[in-house]
Amino acid sequence: MTLFRLFLVAVIAIVGAYTSVTIANHGMGLYPIFFGDIAEMAWPGQFNLDFLFFLMFSGFWVAWRHEFTVAGLVLGFAAFNLGAPFLAAYLLVHSYRTKGDVAAILLGPKRAARAR
Repeated sequence: MTLFRLFLVAVIAIVGAYTSVTIANHGMGLYPIFFGDIAEMAWPGQFNLDFLFFLMFSGFWVAWRHEFTVAGLVLGFAAFNLGAPFLAAYLLVHSYRTKGDVAAILLGPKRAARAR
């Protein structure tokens, strides 16, 4: 669990730093570029489309883990929009809340308890 947590911290730091430089150099215009690449039907768009579905999986999983409560829907929306840094922070927090119980991290505490 320690190595996993270190990996999560590295993801937050690396993507955060990269994003900061990108925003400083190019501004906040992510969505037109992201969806414009998809519309062009070339490799950058293929990657973006694939990544878009990963973001959707992330958002749905977070919402599902919280049993689609209002808080779960808000967190799922955040996961979808904020990507890897959000998911890494989310997993880091829950790795401590669940005391490293992988089943509880993945399923949520209630479902993990029922699965045992």
